[in-house]
Amino acid sequence: MASIPFTFSDLQTSSSGLRSSPTLLCTPLMGSTVDQMLIDMRKAKEIGADIIEIRLDCLREFNPQQDLGVLIKQSPLPTVVTYRPIREGGQYEGDENRRQDALRLAMQLGANYVDVEFEVAQDFNSSIQGKKPDNFKVIVSSHNFHNTPSAEAIGNLVARIQGTGADIAKIATTALDITDCARIFQITVHSEIPTIGIVMGERGLISRILSPKFGGYLTYGAIEAGAISAPGQPTAKDLLELYNFRLIRPDTKVYGIIGKPVGHSKSPLLFNAAFKSVGLNAVYLHFLVDDVEKFFNTYSAVDFASGCSCTIPHKEAALKCMDEIDPIAKKIGAINNIVRRPDGSLTAFNTDYIGAITAIEDGLRELNGATPATLSPLAGKLFVVLGAGGAGKSLAYGAAQKGARVVVANRTFARAKELAEKVGGKALTLEEVQEFHPEEGMVLANTTSVGMKPKINETPLAKHALKHYCLVFDAIYTPKDTRLLKEARETGAVIVYGTEMLIRQGFEQYKNFTGLPAPEELFRQLMEKHA
Repeated sequence: MASIPFTFSDLQTSSSGLRSSPTLLCTPLMGSTVDQMLIDMRKAKEIGADIIEIRLDCLREFNPQQDLGVLIKQSPLPTVVTYRPIREGGQYEGDENRRQDALRLAMQLGANYVDVEFEVAQDFNSSIQGKKPDNFKVIVSSHNFHNTPSAEAIGNLVARIQGTGADIAKIATTALDITDCARIFQITVHSEIPTIGIVMGERGLISRILSPKFGGYLTYGAIEAGAISAPGQPTAKDLLELYNFRLIRPDTKVYGIIGKPVGHSKSPLLFNAAFKSVGLNAVYLHFLVDDVEKFFNTYSAVDFASGCSCTIPHKEAALKCMDEIDPIAKKIGAINNIVRRPDGSLTAFNTDYIGAITAIEDGLRELNGATPATLSPLAGKLFVVLGAGGAGKSLAYGAAQKGARVVVANRTFARAKELAEKVGGKALTLEEVQEFHPEEGMVLANTTSVGMKPKINETPLAKHALKHYCLVFDAIYTPKDTRLLKEARETGAVIVYGTEMLIRQGFEQYKNFTGLPAPEELFRQLMEKHA
C-alpha cells in the first residue's frame, strides 16, 4: 500500500506523549557463548547502557535450565530476553514450544522483559496469565524487512499488538527513504501503550537517535560496530558521546547535514560538541536524503530540520525548495547552509565562499600588515581560481565581491569562460595558466581535485610558476599539506590550508543556526583531533 503523504508539522513534537520517563538505551548481546555474553554485559554497563538484550538465538550451545539462570542472575543491568526465530530476522530454527518454554523460564528466573513476536503473542500471553511477576513486562514485536507501511497501517498494527495483552509494542520497519521515519515518530508520540519504534537501515538512523524526542520506550545501541543486531544500528558509544543521547528531549531542536553519501561527515561531531559546550538544547544528525523536496515537505515542523548543512549532490537541487536565498548564494547557484525561520520558511546561504575568502584575507593581512577595516586586502589583487565547479564558483564570486580582479582557469575552457564572464573576469585553460604571470604578488586558489588522496604526488601548477604568487590556497584537505602547498611554501608564498575553509564555513553555519558566535577554539581542537 502506498503511504499517505504525512507532514510533520501537526506533531510539533508534542510533549503530550504519555511517557515522561526517559528513553532507555538497550545494548543487544550477540555473543555465541555464555562466557562472551557475561563479558559483554559488563562492557555494556561500562559504556553506559541502561538495559541489555540477551539474544539466546545467537548462542551456539544453549541449555535453558543451566544458562538462563547464570545470564539473568549475573547481569549487572536489567534484562530483555529474546529468542528470535529466523522468520523474524533471528537465528533460531528449532521447535516452537521449546523456544517459548525458554522465554517462560526466563520470566520465572527474574528477567525484566521478554520479547515475543506478534504472531505468537496471543498464545504466549495466555499461557502466562496470572503468573507474571510484578516487575515483569512482555514486549510484543513486529519486524518488516521490506518497507515502512502507511501511518494508518502501523497504527492498526499497534492496536492489534495491544490486543494480545502486550505491555510494550515494538515496531521495526525498513527505511526506503528518510521520510519513512516520520510515520514511526507519529506512532510513538500518539500510541496508547509504551512503544519502541525503529526504522532499520542507514536511512532510518534518525529514528534510533531521536527516540527520546518522540517518546520511544527504548532504543538499541550496539556494543561495538561489528556487533549490530539489525541494519543501521548505531553503537551505544556513538549514541551517548557523538549524539549526546541523554540530552535529547521532546523540545530538542534537530539540525543535520543533508547529503548522499553522508555517513563520513564530521559535522555532527563538531556541532554536537559545540551545542553541548554552551548548553543549547539541540542535536545535529546525518540526514541521508534521496529527494530534498520530499524531505523538507515531510519534516516541516519548526523544531525539526531547524537548520541544515547541505553537501553533495544536493547543493543545487536544494535551491528550488527555498523561500529566500542570500544574493551571493543565488549568483553562485549552490547553497550549503539552510535555516528554518520561526514562521517555517527556509532561507539559504553559501558559507563555503565566506570560509575561504576570510581565511585568504587573514593570510594577506599577515603578509601586508594591517589594512583599513573597511577595505579588503583582496581589493585590486589579481586572483587566479583553478577549477570552475561549485567551489570554483564560490571563490570567484567571493573574490569579485571583495574587489579582486578574477581569472578563472579550467580544464574545459568553455566552463572557465562562462564563469569568468559572470564575475567580469578573464578565462584561461589549465595549460595557459602555467605561464600566466602579468604581474607579481598574485593570489592562487585551487579548487580542482588535483593532488587529493590517493594521488598526492600530483599538483595543478608547476613549482616554477608559483614564484609569481604571494599567497596560495588549496581547497583540498585530504591531505592537509598538499604538494601544491608544500611547493608554494618553498617558493616563499603564504599558504592557506583547505581545513581553514572547512572550519570557518562551519563557524558561519553555527552563527546562522544559533545566532551566536561559534566556539572557535573547540572547533579547531576537534578538527585537529578527528580530521
